[in-house]
Amino acid sequence: MNTMGRLFRLEIFGESHGESVGIIIDGCPPGIPLAEEDFHRDIERRKGGGSGTTSRVEEDIPRVHSGVYRGFTTGSPILISFLNRDADSGPYEKLKDIPRPGHGDFTARMKYRGFNDSRGGGHLSGRITAGLTAAGVIAKKIIQPAKIEARILEIGGHKDYGSLLEKAVNEGDSLGGIIECMVKDLPAGLGEPFFDSAESLLSHIIFAIPGIKGIEFGAGFRCSIMRGSDFNDPVIDIEGRTSSNNSGGINAGITSGNPVVFRVAVRPTPSIYKVQDTVNFRTGKTEKLQLKGRHDACFCLRLPVVVESAAAAVLADLFLINRLYRD
Repeated sequence: MNTMGRLFRLEIFGESHGESVGIIIDGCPPGIPLAEEDFHRDIERRKGGGSGTTSRVEEDIPRVHSGVYRGFTTGSPILISFLNRDADSGPYEKLKDIPRPGHGDFTARMKYRGFNDSRGGGHLSGRITAGLTAAGVIAKKIIQPAKIEARILEIGGHKDYGSLLEKAVNEGDSLGGIIECMVKDLPAGLGEPFFDSAESLLSHIIFAIPGIKGIEFGAGFRCSIMRGSDFNDPVIDIEGRTSSNNSGGINAGITSGNPVVFRVAVRPTPSIYKVQDTVNFRTGKTEKLQLKGRHDACFCLRLPVVVESAAAAVLADLFLINRLYRD
């Protein structure tokens, strides 16, 4: 569905080319200072307009409709919306009966029987992550003094990807990449095994970000070729700190107090300008498709802040749940 969380609950809404997108945040504690300028840095990080990203650039001024009074959260649901003012729906009119390869056009048509708004991907678009980014701003305040930072490790398999990205843009193609996220100064004890383990919930929300195809924690898939004597993290003090971090700061689904570290694999943008094969729903025949419009050649470039925000939202929920054990 479109909701997630137990105490810090999120509900996303909107379509890429609809009137607006946004989020409802329920369960936010009262008394957290919150102003419009608090959102600016992260919202700017998510925007397009740079090399390899879409030329669609929305103002994305957060409109806070409820839940904030005199500069502080009230404890009631917070509704935040962003207007869609730079959408160009023209190129999508002819795609109504022609599914774009790699997109959710076909699966959404099957699920919603053709009633879904398919322009720009509709509700399945990466545009919806604007609301998630806004929620992350608030979540980061809740988990303080923990600090969360995501960065791009590589694009298209390379750390130095400038010329590779330029080549893909010139050829009308796209690239994927790998993003690493690290959370420092997080308390031990967050996580609810089995089904709500820290890894389970982080994976759940990370896979809700359009285009994410893989996730690994700590040593990740390398653990399968390691011995236990190499993988185990030696404990060096009574605070639980370890001399290595192959577990990625989580043991038995519960945070250990060491940095939580995970990496995500981002697929190449499905919207490319190369000619592709597809089928026409109306005629039932195969045909060639060449997309037009404005698309990211590598939307991985815009995702680090979204990964941060998603992770912060889950950790804020676990942080609030953990208070129940102490109170």
